[in-house]
Amino acid sequence: MTGDNAKVALVSGATRGIGLGIAEMLARQRYALTITARDAARLDTVAADLRAAGAADIVSVAADMAATEGVERVLAQHADRFGAMSALILNAGVGTAGALAESSMRRFDKTLAVNLRAPLRLIQGALPMLRAGAAAAPARGAKVIALSSITGVYAEAGLSVYGAAKAALISLIATLNAEESANGVTATTIAPGYVDTEMSAWIHDRIPPERMLAVDDVVGMVDALLRLSSRAVVPNIVMSRAGTDGYRA
Repeated sequence: MTGDNAKVALVSGATRGIGLGIAEMLARQRYALTITARDAARLDTVAADLRAAGAADIVSVAADMAATEGVERVLAQHADRFGAMSALILNAGVGTAGALAESSMRRFDKTLAVNLRAPLRLIQGALPMLRAGAAAAPARGAKVIALSSITGVYAEAGLSVYGAAKAALISLIATLNAEESANGVTATTIAPGYVDTEMSAWIHDRIPPERMLAVDDVVGMVDALLRLSSRAVVPNIVMSRAGTDGYRA
């Protein structure tokens, strides 16, 4: 990281939906970025677009967040290029729907690997760099922002495993604040209802896209969180959809 005012972020799941929207917002603010997703060709296209949008530098790493090797490679390449981190955006996730009684252990293992194990390991590996980023900009500090789900706050039939993983993520981030906010590293989970992305297409027959949260709603929340001082801690934000009771996706 060059200079005290340099801003560097790592964004997982950066090529589609919310992750792409966040990466585009950061690029316009001239962040240097490490972006990761599974599709190498799409990563290359997105990296070129982010450079054109203003990103100060780009590292793109094709990796599967379900694989330990992939997570470690993302961390290593970010450290090699930048050495510090202003923001860690934990967006990559997978979802599955189905009754609790019929949930397969294979899907359970995959959901926990991507939605909880990978964020934990990314946080662990990034912490020295986040502390360095906070030390370089003490007024701003460094931020961890993780995309959870409203189903991690309020139980919903059919989303037991996904909701359990997202609830655990909320708990993980709360503990991170307890341990690291005094070091200038503060963290937030954002727990939205359905957002209009490809991941939500499976429920379009019941909830059309125009009734879902917009990607820009979540991106705007991330932008606001990144502007907070290092003294402010916002543990979790629930974003519900208009026209609902606010307790379901």
